[in-house]
Amino acid sequence: MQLAEAMSRLGTETAFTVLARAKALEAEGRDIIHLEIGEPDFDTPGYIIEAAYKAMKDGYTHYGPSAGLPEAREAYAQHISEMHGIEVSPDEVVITPGAKPILFFGILALVDPGDEVIYPNPGFPIYESVTEFVGAKAVPAPLREEREFRLDPEELKSLVTDKTKMIILNSPHNPTGSVLTWEDLEAIAEVALENDIWVLSDEPYSKMIYDGEHYSIAAVEGMKDKTILLEGFSKTYAMTGWRLGYAVMNKELAAQIAKLQTNCTSCTASFIQMAGVAALQGPQDESEAMMAEFKQRRDIMVPLLNDLPGVSCLSPAGAFYVFPNVTECEDHCDVLARRILDEAGVAVLSGTAFGKYGDGYLRLSSANSVENIQEAIERIRTLLEA
Repeated sequence: MQLAEAMSRLGTETAFTVLARAKALEAEGRDIIHLEIGEPDFDTPGYIIEAAYKAMKDGYTHYGPSAGLPEAREAYAQHISEMHGIEVSPDEVVITPGAKPILFFGILALVDPGDEVIYPNPGFPIYESVTEFVGAKAVPAPLREEREFRLDPEELKSLVTDKTKMIILNSPHNPTGSVLTWEDLEAIAEVALENDIWVLSDEPYSKMIYDGEHYSIAAVEGMKDKTILLEGFSKTYAMTGWRLGYAVMNKELAAQIAKLQTNCTSCTASFIQMAGVAALQGPQDESEAMMAEFKQRRDIMVPLLNDLPGVSCLSPAGAFYVFPNVTECEDHCDVLARRILDEAGVAVLSGTAFGKYGDGYLRLSSANSVENIQEAIERIRTLLEA
């Protein structure tokens, strides 16, 4: 079969590959502890489910505008306005089936073949994948442990050329859990504004903050009209399967992103958009309890990892991942991750799944119970001490 040439440049997510291998081992009767997938191990709060059911009964089962239902766009705009202290209007919001379409649509709308996109590395692999798919050059911005895996604005400056069209940010960050400070964002904004560069700010972990605060670069003076602020419901409200995301951007770009959605998915399911309204406007106690549980798991997980031979691990400030350094271990991180699954029955990811600057690390998700996390790390200890 002869595919389009662009397909050779399209990557994937290793997490799903490892999940499939882990499931295959389970089918053989193996006991596997899953620390590979970034998905909350909680159910969607009941009031959100009830809101979706009510919306279906109320007739929200038809096509809606490609950019989103007016009442949903208004609610999402109000939420971002209050969260970041910026004025957002409904015509600056586009609602999509999951957050990933905005990554795709944003790059498709703004980046031409031959342009350059600077993205965090290690980082979410879809940044590099989509950039290369459209024929642009993906330029990795190294995130280094000595800077707590926060993007270095001075290093960023050195990567900018006259072909740089976009900078991608992700804070709180997958896979390292780093969180950009306000000072970081101001310095990055200065680079973007001086060079007329768009910023795509990927912020689905905005409520998963354990140390410090979450800030968006869209709130830095002069940046709102140059930023695509990407948000979602999957992580905060355990709604991964609902496929609901949205983004804030200037209204001219929003109209173009909506046009891409018209050509791709038509619109986002209407009753799911209304469930999102309920999520934002309803009681936040279950979500807050979930965030507190993730913090507790982090506080248990990090010391256990630091007690393993050859392993050191920073305490992440956000998200629900830890990114331990395993360079002192005998095996390369790729080999070690595979051995941990095959021999210890714990599914983890190699840092190289997130780019070349992830070499020497593993990513473990805390989306599992404290008991399973403790058991998983004890199994890893047994492997490393053998």
